[in-house]
Amino acid sequence: MSFTDATIARLPRPIRPYFERHHELIKFAIVGATTFVIDSAVFYTLKLTVLEPKPVTAKIIAGIVAVIASYILNREWSFRDRGGRERHHEALLFFGFSGVGVLICMAPLWFSSYVLMLRVPEVSLTVENIADFVAAYIIGNLLQMAFRFWAFRRWVFPDEFGRNPDKAIESLTAGGIAEVLEDQHDARLRGADAANVTPLRRPTRRARRLAQLGDSSESNVSKTS
Repeated sequence: MSFTDATIARLPRPIRPYFERHHELIKFAIVGATTFVIDSAVFYTLKLTVLEPKPVTAKIIAGIVAVIASYILNREWSFRDRGGRERHHEALLFFGFSGVGVLICMAPLWFSSYVLMLRVPEVSLTVENIADFVAAYIIGNLLQMAFRFWAFRRWVFPDEFGRNPDKAIESLTAGGIAEVLEDQHDARLRGADAANVTPLRRPTRRARRLAQLGDSSESNVSKTS
């Protein structure tokens, strides 16, 4: 049993079927928890040692390390069957959407502080701290997580099976859906003619494309040899 399956097995029974159908989401959540630990560990290590008088600098460094770790873990684990973009383009989109996610995470804290005015002396210090925690660490992180998960699937790692050459033919072309429908139509025709002599039919578009891909790869191999 993989780590993801073991984690899903520990979830409450009512929500378990949903996560069983969405392995990428549970992997993304695990990566988020991991990078949160990395961020906190790096921040407090620096803040309590070499950067004790510079907590902001320590937080910036910790955030950079956490984002880099998030990119590697998401690319190689959470969305490993997706993507296919050039590495620099993929990384640029990832860090760009991560920056937008940080702004989204800050929005509830800004709303709580400057719209609801949950600040001293309008409220007590205890209420202010509770409001800051709920706004920044609960609401903000949930909003950021939802946005980043959608953005990463939609823009950063957009093409399912994008790194699988056998399946990328259909996923990267506009005619993929048409080819699937054509193959289903041919399958129904074969089933209807099973009792009769099956006439010769032209190869499907997918078969022709796979044959062309095989011919081109063989020619490339012969040239290199």
